[in-house]
Amino acid sequence: MSRRVVRQSKFRHIFGQPVKADQMYEDIRVSKLTWDSSFCAVNPKFLAIIVESSGGGAFIVLPLAKTGRVDKNHPTVSGHTAPVLDIDWCPHNDNVIASASDDTTIMVWQIPDYTPVRSITEPIVTLEGHSKRVGIITWHPSARNVLLSAGSDNMIIIWNVGTGEALITLDEMHSDLIYNVCWNYNGSLITTTCKDKKLRVIDPRKQEIVAEKSGAHEGARPIKSIFLSDGKIFTTGFSKMSERQLALWDPSNFEEPIALQEMDTSNGVLLPFYDPDSSIVYLCGKGDSSIRYFEITGEAPYVHYLSTYSSKEPQRGMGFMPKRGLDVSKCEIARFYKLHERKCEPIVMTVPRKSDLFQDDLYPDTPGPEPALEADEWFSGQTADPILVSLRDGYVPVKNRELKVTKKNILDNKPPTGPRRSYSSCDTGFSVSTSH
Repeated sequence: MSRRVVRQSKFRHIFGQPVKADQMYEDIRVSKLTWDSSFCAVNPKFLAIIVESSGGGAFIVLPLAKTGRVDKNHPTVSGHTAPVLDIDWCPHNDNVIASASDDTTIMVWQIPDYTPVRSITEPIVTLEGHSKRVGIITWHPSARNVLLSAGSDNMIIIWNVGTGEALITLDEMHSDLIYNVCWNYNGSLITTTCKDKKLRVIDPRKQEIVAEKSGAHEGARPIKSIFLSDGKIFTTGFSKMSERQLALWDPSNFEEPIALQEMDTSNGVLLPFYDPDSSIVYLCGKGDSSIRYFEITGEAPYVHYLSTYSSKEPQRGMGFMPKRGLDVSKCEIARFYKLHERKCEPIVMTVPRKSDLFQDDLYPDTPGPEPALEADEWFSGQTADPILVSLRDGYVPVKNRELKVTKKNILDNKPPTGPRRSYSSCDTGFSVSTSH
């Protein structure tokens, strides 16, 4: 008898379905940039999409319920002077979103629960510290108001958004363009990939590289890496022969991957989305028309292919709903927001179950909106896992909470040592030192 036993998994029958036509978001001019970010960010209240805009960069924010055709005069969020490259909703405040731009700045915005009459052009805070475009932003998973940015100046900056200050600057670690940055489960470490083909694990507070792997994937195209909840790292990249690959790594031993799989030959970079509650990784290639998903387990071969959701249209980008935004009564375990050229199409991933009862095994407690730490506690060295909530009765988003920014009083700071920029007395009659 053949030994081939089909592996037991409650996720074996996940299937993806697009929503009905009237539940899509139509007539959106999705950005045509060739940047490798997802162009879309979603939370239990809002859908945000980077759009084409003349004179500067903009994104559009829609209440989730506002499906159908989007009015072409719908207000945008537009304060950047160059294209927006990445957006990310704050995990601890569903009304706060950050945007990163080609204009070297990061802006943090408060989005009202009502639809504004005119475009939002005033951010709560503008973060300035990069010298080149900022292509990556990501919020800390468990500390309030901590935001990480990475720019084409090969620098990573970690900000306290509540004070508008850059508190950690990692500028010596990457010799080339940073492709992606991902926090681990409790936000004590980050993993990065870079054009120098190195996969790194960095302790940002100690400002040191904890582990490093050269040539994690040998191909020349971008590598992406994400932390799994058990501390392992999952990467996507390309082989020398330009085949797309996925790999699983143990950072305590970076010699060889725990698992390595060849996928196909296509030049679209695979964007990995990870659900720690189910240990499923979803791979969405830019320009692909499919989403593949894999379950990660503790026993060989570790990365188990589950299935593929296929459609006819290629995706320009993809948003991934946090667990608390899903419909638990329908056994929905993931929801994607797929960007087409002119519309956004939600795709629902469901585990078929006969019972109408709450399925405990599908929905363990999941990170909720309360931060576990304040920013200064995290910067001073404390670490805490995200605070979990039960989804048993469904999740109800909290009402709008304002983000307050208290700029440190410049006068309290000690005067800078020596003028940073001085005009000689012959042209102005005085010298000025500017410090932020």
